[in-house]
Amino acid sequence: MQIEVKYFALLREAVGVGAETVTLEGDAATVQDVREALCRDAVHKNAFESVKRIRAAVNGEMAAMSAAVKEGDTVAFFPPVTGG
Repeated sequence: MQIEVKYFALLREAVGVGAETVTLEGDAATVQDVREALCRDAVHKNAFESVKRIRAAVNGEMAAMSAAVKEGDTVAFFPPVTGG
């Protein structure tokens, strides 16, 4: 299954790209599965470990790490953002 992964803020800087296509085994996965697959790579693992809290969205909707991901979805990872 192929999905697009987008990174924002500190994660984008740490990973070194704003987006990439990721291939996962099987037909079903969760956001946590995506994160774990990414963290098999040392650069991604260090990036995710360097940010204390990471939020996620699937297809533009805020999502829990247990949210389902399917072929063609876009998963975004980002630190919590504050602003005025």
